[in-house]
Formats: sequence, structure tokens, C-alpha cells
Amino acid sequence: QEPLVESGGGLVQPGGSLRLSCVASRNSDSIQYAAWYRQAPGKERELVANISPTGTVTYADSVKGRFTISRDNAKKLYLQMNNLKPEDTAVYYCFRPGFTWGQGTQVTVPS
Repeated sequence: QEPLVESGGGLVQPGGSLRLSCVASRNSDSIQYAAWYRQAPGKERELVANISPTGTVTYADSVKGRFTISRDNAKKLYLQMNNLKPEDTAVYYCFRPGFTWGQGTQVTVPS
């Protein structure tokens, strides 16, 4: 299995925005089910958002109304994050069946 590659993280002030991207390291079929997870220091990895093969999206309560998951025909997965808060600080990972976890991308929102 090949790893996924996340990008787009960084340091942003509270209230700011970031857009995360995720691509497969090898040519693959179009994205079906996919998800974003995050892991904060000392905490377990948690599900942030997912998208079904039919396009239905679900979000963790903590990010509803602020984050948007999407995918495009170029086989990229995105996570638009608006109104970021210090509690959003974590390493963000994408997930797709058939691929292994990547290195993740760090998002830091200082308090």
C-alpha cells in the first residue's frame, strides 16, 4: 500500500483560515470514501470530517460550520478550515481505503 501525502498546514492566528490538500502518491482511481483525522499532542486521533461515495459529508461537532471537506476530479481531497481556534491545533491526516497513513500536516493556532 502507498501512503497519502498531506499539505497546506501552517501557523495561523485565531480566526484565520487554511486549506489542506491530500493526494495519493501513486495513480489511483477517483476518490470514493475519504476522511480527515487529526491528532493533538497527548490525545488520540479523532475523526474530523468524512465524505461518502455519494458525496454525503459529516463533521465532528467541534468543527461544524467552520470546516468543509471536498474532493475534485483530479483525485485530490481538501479540507477548508475557517475561523480556526487554538483547540484546532493538531497534526491533520487524510484517509482513503487502500492507502496507508501519511506523515500528516501540522496546523498550529496559538492561543
